[in-house]
Amino acid sequence: MKGIVVKSTGSWYLVRAHADGQLYKCRLRGKFKNKGLKVSNPLAVGDEVTLEPEGGEQQAVITEITPRRNYIIRRSTHKAHHAHIVASNLDQAFLVVTLVSPRTSFGFIDRFLVTAEAYDIPATLLFNKIDLYDEEAMGYLQQVMQLYGQIGYTCYPISAHTGEGLEQVQTLLSEKVTLFSGHSGVGKSTLVNALVPDLDLKTSEISAFSDKGVHTTTFAEMFEIGPRTFLIDTPGIKELGVVEMKREEIAHYFPEMRDRLNKCRFHNCVHVNEPGCAVQEAVKKGKIALPRYESYLSLLQDEDSHR
Repeated sequence: MKGIVVKSTGSWYLVRAHADGQLYKCRLRGKFKNKGLKVSNPLAVGDEVTLEPEGGEQQAVITEITPRRNYIIRRSTHKAHHAHIVASNLDQAFLVVTLVSPRTSFGFIDRFLVTAEAYDIPATLLFNKIDLYDEEAMGYLQQVMQLYGQIGYTCYPISAHTGEGLEQVQTLLSEKVTLFSGHSGVGKSTLVNALVPDLDLKTSEISAFSDKGVHTTTFAEMFEIGPRTFLIDTPGIKELGVVEMKREEIAHYFPEMRDRLNKCRFHNCVHVNEPGCAVQEAVKKGKIALPRYESYLSLLQDEDSHR
């Protein structure tokens, strides 16, 4: 029997059978290897699996995992030198961003986009909470959206609170598997509730003390919200460490750098202080945004520190 993992708590898995849509509470049979990748979770939401019923009603054992088409991965917060697969087999990923209450850093946005680029997952930026913006904040939002729009990322200004901009987002979901991600407190669960009111996910107020969100989603979970249409809600991510990337590969996942890589004097240029570097030249001329280049340097440092 074939099915798809719709929820994972780390010790057991909820699997929806393809044949009849029945949900099975499953455990894993034996140990599963992830092609030499050290992961804290052998199975992730979105994984296609083979299962065999066992024991009580609606219980089964997972015997096989179908190779993944793609996945979003991050460094594990619990296990050193391990990664955590957030979700797999995605058609697209939405990163919910806020420029106020709390502020999402460029570094966090860029790490997410680099991870999506590395696994060939189209990514969209949803700038939430625009109902809180004054004129100055709206001006800044336009600049940030222009920065990302110029390098090929679709950006939507939205408000989960008032519903502004949600119709456009709704149309993007049809007949796709979509991952929703973001910092705690960016209003992800509120947004998902606004898009799919039937789900009624738990939400909680921003902590006034720290201006940071309180985790309301504790495990990734997939919801069927229409014919062949799936939405994956994920726990808020505090930090996003990039994994499985060699130092010399990182620039390939910045579209505005990728276009210039063959113009550097040295073929093994890492775009830091080499002479004749087309990327550094583009930064000086303002053709590559400084925050993006700083994110790139930060990722290089990360990679060096985890060697």
